[in-house]
Amino acid sequence: MKRVSAFHLAAALAFAGAISANAADTVNTQGPAVRVEKLADGLDHPWAVEVLPGGGYIVTERPGRMRIIRDGKLSEPIANVPKVSARGQGGLLDLALAPDFDTSRKLYFTAAMTNDQGSGTRAFSAKLSADEKNLEAVTPLFGMRRFTSTNIHYGSRIAIARDGTLFISVGDRGDRDRSQDWQDNAGAIIHINADGSIPADNPFKDGGKALPELWSKGHRNPQGITFDAKDGKLYTVEHGARGGDEINQPEAGKNYGWPIITYGRDYSGAEIGEGTAKEGLEQPLQYWDPSIAPGALAVYRGAMFPEWDGDFLVAALKFQLLSRMQRDESGAFVAEERLFEGDYGRIRDVVVAPDGALLMVTDEDDGALLRVSRAEADNG
Repeated sequence: MKRVSAFHLAAALAFAGAISANAADTVNTQGPAVRVEKLADGLDHPWAVEVLPGGGYIVTERPGRMRIIRDGKLSEPIANVPKVSARGQGGLLDLALAPDFDTSRKLYFTAAMTNDQGSGTRAFSAKLSADEKNLEAVTPLFGMRRFTSTNIHYGSRIAIARDGTLFISVGDRGDRDRSQDWQDNAGAIIHINADGSIPADNPFKDGGKALPELWSKGHRNPQGITFDAKDGKLYTVEHGARGGDEINQPEAGKNYGWPIITYGRDYSGAEIGEGTAKEGLEQPLQYWDPSIAPGALAVYRGAMFPEWDGDFLVAALKFQLLSRMQRDESGAFVAEERLFEGDYGRIRDVVVAPDGALLMVTDEDDGALLRVSRAEADNG
């Protein structure tokens, strides 16, 4: 794919007009009008949402709670969620349902946890009880090998491959050099089996040159990770510093450059690393300057918006928007449409529901679960 900067996409930007955050709003886009419905509010910094079989939703709240949402009502917190480190950017983070969840009740989640060294990212599996009130069989699957006192850059999203293995994004924990240490699992994409063991196709499975769980390195703070359901390719979106947010396509054993190369600068304005390119280091598929602070990533494959087929949807915190990155037949990014800018708050997660609608959560003290559907379909 051709790498395109957000600057070069500027001429193609289109912004939805300002709207009020009522229970349901109709918003014009470059294509179909959409209906934005608030399914629930009163959430405390929600981080992730998944659709439950048979209806309803399960969400995580960063202070350490999981809840079920049905008919606009929030359940009591699900019991037996491990105690998390809800400081700074830490807390209860991503959630993913196993492909066979409807029969196994199995799910996966990530969180910032503590030990006597500080905090770090961990991943778990568990089963949701039949009455949806408890987590059962909570099992650690992955943990960072070095915890530190900082409370930023944990990552962390989960993507489940077609073979059932897990890809987990982990941030550099605010220590940029860790992203280039192949004996450290910070600043990396992790690949493990569903039981936490090492897959046979991992590039360093023998643990010689690098940790066996590593898939790729040189990432800063990837908070979005997803597969394209059409071709099975893996993609991430990650925070840069001042500018330099990136979309990458992590491949086995490759180095994505942070902090040696970047399109961003330090918050002081100082340059970082050695420039924007270096032999042996991968280029992003897309970067933004200025930063949009990306929170999650989805590739649209659904029946409700056929016009968006194959487009990337990026939740953004800084400008409180959803970025729709349009691609041509070759897969290259050609334009960006920015939706809902400033209308609903900091958008933390975006997922494509089974019916093709979008689900978003807003990372606010009074966070909300929103559903985006085709206006004429819902009204007709």
